[in-house]
Amino acid sequence: MIRINQITDKVASYIDNPDLDLIQRAYVFSAQAHDGVVRRSGEPYISHPMNVAYLLATMQLDEASVAAGLLHDTVEDTDTTVDEIEDLFGADVADLVDGVTKISKMDFESKAVQQAENIRKLILAMAEDIRVLMVKLADRLHNMRTLEFMKPVKQRLIAQETQDIYAPLANRLGLHRVKTELEDLCLRYLKPDVYSQLSEAVSEHRAAGEPYIEKVIELIHEMLKQNKMQGRVYGRTKHLHSIHVKMEQQGLTFDEIFDLIAFRIILKSLKDCYAVLGLIHAVWRPVAGRFKDYISIPKANMYQSLHSTVIGPEGERIEFQIRTEEMNQIAEYGVAAHWQYKEVGKGSKRGKTTGTRDAERYTWLKQIMDWQRELSDPREFMSSLRLEMFQEEVYVFTPHGDIKELPDGATPVDFAYAIHSEVGDKCAGAKVNGRIVPLHTALKNGDSVEVITDKNRMPSRDWLKFVKTAKARTRIKQYIRTVERERSIALAKELLDKEGRRVGLNVQKAMKDGEFLRLAEEFNCGSVDDLLSQIGFSRFTPRKVVKRLYALMNGETLDERKVKEKTADEADKKKAKTDGLQISGVDNVLVRFASCCTPLPGEPIIGYITRGRGVTVHRIDCHNVKNFEDERLIQVTWEGVEEKPYPAKIKVKCLNKPGMLGKICSILAEMEVNIDSGSFESNVDGTSKLHFTVEVKDLNQLYSALAHVKKLKAVQEALRVS
Repeated sequence: MIRINQITDKVASYIDNPDLDLIQRAYVFSAQAHDGVVRRSGEPYISHPMNVAYLLATMQLDEASVAAGLLHDTVEDTDTTVDEIEDLFGADVADLVDGVTKISKMDFESKAVQQAENIRKLILAMAEDIRVLMVKLADRLHNMRTLEFMKPVKQRLIAQETQDIYAPLANRLGLHRVKTELEDLCLRYLKPDVYSQLSEAVSEHRAAGEPYIEKVIELIHEMLKQNKMQGRVYGRTKHLHSIHVKMEQQGLTFDEIFDLIAFRIILKSLKDCYAVLGLIHAVWRPVAGRFKDYISIPKANMYQSLHSTVIGPEGERIEFQIRTEEMNQIAEYGVAAHWQYKEVGKGSKRGKTTGTRDAERYTWLKQIMDWQRELSDPREFMSSLRLEMFQEEVYVFTPHGDIKELPDGATPVDFAYAIHSEVGDKCAGAKVNGRIVPLHTALKNGDSVEVITDKNRMPSRDWLKFVKTAKARTRIKQYIRTVERERSIALAKELLDKEGRRVGLNVQKAMKDGEFLRLAEEFNCGSVDDLLSQIGFSRFTPRKVVKRLYALMNGETLDERKVKEKTADEADKKKAKTDGLQISGVDNVLVRFASCCTPLPGEPIIGYITRGRGVTVHRIDCHNVKNFEDERLIQVTWEGVEEKPYPAKIKVKCLNKPGMLGKICSILAEMEVNIDSGSFESNVDGTSKLHFTVEVKDLNQLYSALAHVKKLKAVQEALRVS
C-alpha cells in the first residue's frame, strides 16, 4: 500500500519548496472521512485515494492536484461538502474535487442519461481547469487496475465506458502511458479470450526476440558513435490493444503482424533527429507509405516524433521513433510534461488554462464545448463524444494556405463544416488539389481543399454514411431531425384521428380546445408538438394517448385513472419485458436481437425502433449503431433474464490434425454449448479455421467455453467474432 511519505517525497523531487502541509492535511482528512470503509478487495478505502494521489505525483502535477487526488471521493461518498473542502483547503482544491464529483443526488430517467450528464459536467469543469481531467484519469486508472474485484457485468460496463471516453481523453492530453494501460485493461475485461491469447503470444515473441532487439540497439549505438552523436536507444513491444486493433482492421492473425517491435531513439537536438533518420534510411530500405513527420506537423495532443518503418536486419520489418528528450517527455506524459504551474496574477489559480498558446492546444476541447451545448439528447451527446475522441488526425489546407486539422478519413463535407456551419449546409461539391472529387473522398495529409457551395443545397442523409467529425454529424442530424419532426407530427395527427374515430372521439376538436396541453404535461412533454412528435416516432402508441385523452375529457383525475388502469399498466409492463429485457418508454412491442452483433445477457445493449419490425437490440459497441437515427434509439436493459439459448459466433484457428474437430466439439458439449451451424476452411500453412454459430445462456458461459478450447495444444486462437 502506498504511504503518505512516498507521495510527499515524490512531490518534493520536482517542486522547489512544495506546500507539503497541504498534502499532509488532505491525507489526514481523507483518512478520517473514509475511516472504517473497505473496498471490494478488502483493503481500507483510503488505499484508493492514496494510489490516485501517487499517480498524480508521478505525472508531476502540483500540490493542489495531489491534494485533490486524496480528497476526490470525500464529497461523493461521505457527508463532506464542497464548501467544507474550500474552507479547509482553499478554492483551488475545492474546484478540482467538485469537478470530478459525480452528480449523484438527482433523479435521472436512466443510467445512460446519468452517465451523459456526469461526462458533460466533467467536460465543463475541465474546460475551466484541465487538471480536473488529470485527477479523473488517475482515479479511473486505479479503479481499472483493481476491477477484478467487481462483478463481471459491472466490469464490462466500466471497461466499456473507459474505452469509449477516458482512454481517448488520455490520448487527447498526450498521456501515452495512461492511455495504453487503460486500453489494455479494457481489452482484458471486454474481450478476455483475446487478451489472454495475445498476452501469451506477445510474451513468447518477446522472449524469442530479445537477442534481435539487443542486436539492433547495438547497431544503432554504433551508428551514433561513428557520427559523434549522443542518444538513448531502446526497443519495446507494441501494447496488446494496438495489436488487436491492427489484427481486426486488416484481418490478420498474430503471426502475420511483422512490426511488433518498435525502437525509440532519443537524441539531444532537433537536427540530430533528421540526421539519424537519413542514416537509418541509408542502411535499411524504408517501407513505402510508412514515414510520418510529426515534428513538422505535431499531433493535436502536442506529440512530436519521426516515425519510419524499414526492412531491418534479417529482413524483419521494424519501426523507429526518433525524437528529442523534450519530445519524449511530452510523448510519455503529454500535458503534464509541459504544464507550467505559475501565478498569473493576484487571486488567480495555478495551472489554469490561460493564454493563447494553451487555447491553441485545446481547440478540440472548445469544439466539444460548442457542439455539446447544441445536443440536449444524452444518447446523441455520448455518441458524438465517442466519435470525436477516437479519431487520428490529418492536416489539410484551405485555398489561402490555412491548416485545418481533421480526423483520419475525413471528407470534403467535414472540411466544409470545419470552415463554417453554413458552408457545410450549402456544400454542393469540392476540389481537392485542383480536381473535382466526390464528396465522400477521404482527405490525405497535405491536400488543398476548396468547397463549392450552392444556396439551394441542403444537408443530405447520405452524408451521415461517410462524415467523420462530430460537428458535421450533429449539424446534418439537426437538419434531418427538423424535417422528420414535421413528418412525425403530421403522421401522429393522422394516427390520432384514426384512433379517435374508432372510439368516437373528435381529436382535432380536443386539440383546438387545448386538451392536448394538459395531455402533453401528463406525458412529461414540453409542448403539444413534442407529444405529437413522440407519437410519430413510436415512443407512445396512439391508443394509449387517446385513452388518456378520453379520461381527461370525461373529468377523471389522474389518481382515479391510475387506479382504473393499474391492471392494464401492469400488463403493458409485462409485455414490454421480452426475452429478459426491460424496454424503456414503449409498451407491447416486438423485440428481436440483431444478427450483426448477437448480444448476450450481461453485455451493454441499446434498442432501435425499426419501421414495422418492432425493436431490434444491438450491443452498444456495434458498428451499425453509429449510423442509426438518434430519435429511434431507446434504452434497453437486461432484467430477469430467462434461461434460454442465445446465439453467438466464434472462430477457432488450429493445426490441421486428425480428430481436432471432434475434440473441439466435445469440449463445447461438455460446457453445455450447443453448435447450431459451422463452416471450415484449410490454409496452406497447415492450419484450419473453424467458424461456429453456437447457443449459450450468457457471456460468461461463452468465454469459459473458449478458454477451455484454447487449452488444446493444437489450438492457436479461439475467439468470439461479430
